[in-house]
Amino acid sequence: MAYDVVVIGSGPGGYPAAIRASQLGFKVAIIEKESLGGICLNWGCIPTKALLKSAQTYESLKHAKDYGLEASDVKHNFEAVIKRSRGVADKMSKGVQFLMKKNKIDVIMGYGKIKSKGKVEVTGADGKAQIVEAKYIVIATGARSRQLPSLPIDGKKVIGYREAMVLPQQPKSMIVVGSGAIGVEFAYFYNSMGTKVTIVEFLPKIVPVEDDDVSKELEKQYKKQGIEIYTSSEVTGVDISGSGVKAKVKTPKGEITLEADAVLSAAGIVANIENIGLEENSIKTEKGKVVVDKYQQTSVAGIYAIGDCSPGQALAHVASKEGINAAEHMAYLEKKLAHQPEPLDYNNIPGCTYCTPEVASIGYTEKAAKDSGYELKIGKFPFIASGKASAAGATEGFIKVIYDAKYGEFLGAHMIGYNVTELIAEVSVARKLETTYHEILNASHPHPTMSEGVKEATAAAYGEATDI
Repeated sequence: MAYDVVVIGSGPGGYPAAIRASQLGFKVAIIEKESLGGICLNWGCIPTKALLKSAQTYESLKHAKDYGLEASDVKHNFEAVIKRSRGVADKMSKGVQFLMKKNKIDVIMGYGKIKSKGKVEVTGADGKAQIVEAKYIVIATGARSRQLPSLPIDGKKVIGYREAMVLPQQPKSMIVVGSGAIGVEFAYFYNSMGTKVTIVEFLPKIVPVEDDDVSKELEKQYKKQGIEIYTSSEVTGVDISGSGVKAKVKTPKGEITLEADAVLSAAGIVANIENIGLEENSIKTEKGKVVVDKYQQTSVAGIYAIGDCSPGQALAHVASKEGINAAEHMAYLEKKLAHQPEPLDYNNIPGCTYCTPEVASIGYTEKAAKDSGYELKIGKFPFIASGKASAAGATEGFIKVIYDAKYGEFLGAHMIGYNVTELIAEVSVARKLETTYHEILNASHPHPTMSEGVKEATAAAYGEATDI
């Protein structure tokens, strides 16, 4: 079986890489060991958003009176909520199947391992192996949950994100270990459904990669929702011998024991780079990731790595662009494309967390900007001052913008509130276009919208605010 390009993994990096390669005239195959669409589509980004939407709708129904409406005896069906989430994921996976057929990409089901330059061994579920040949190979093997030594996952009482999405029964109580995107999203979902949730975070603040002001606001909102939070704390061991789980937690005030029906381990991810032929083929790795150049090519010419197994941010939209760039670089080398792809600017990648309130950010945090030597102009627009937010009954949170005082460069934006994951794209495009505060202030933003908060925060940064 001979191809121009073979992609190992069909997640949000792998399948766009395959499609773009096909569009550029390559004969392409994609290898997948489980389900088309990978973890993101089947067990990550998409089904979790379906769960969160059910939780948000349930919350809205419980507060119908706030909107002048009546909805009595509001209940939720946990099994039906899970079933809807799986249905959304299945539908999207079938969509990827359609895209593979549309773009004439062969799908080879099995486990892919690089045997040598230009050769991939694919082992099927039946244990039979075949060799697939290709001039170019793309490694898009993604990542999995990080397992903590003190928190061995048994899939029943100590679970990972996959089990959290398909629990047969809703736990009455849950400890969430880790407060990155996965941790805080599941914390919101289960708390909204009525589970008593406790978050344990090793670092001094929740959502640790976010701006300090955003972390403080989310912690405040979560505590208001009834979520208990322990920061600068560590689970040192668990006892699963009883009916539930007893977790020993080392806190700044001493060791305590927390009890719950289940513990969700959400302490980050680890790249899937073992047993895929890297060492045998002298493909360099560093800090658990495959080393790549700005076009995603590894230390071995003709072999590329994209997405969570390469050094960029572990985000679906990063993987997709890296996959497209890899395909376009191959096309450039084969003279199918007249120009090289534009490398990603990893300091202009939007990050989104879909809890309630939502969190979205891009560029420098205030601390990172100061540490980089910038003199800053910082503006904040609280959603309590937004007419649209008041009308929506969602006045929590704010938009914070950071500019370079010397030249007006748009250094970063940090948002927490209703629907802010849809607002952050404006800043991504603005920074890509090297926009300054002047353009943001003078571009008309529609009223009443949440998005005008970007302009209002900018006005606040320069002493020109009219609405706060």
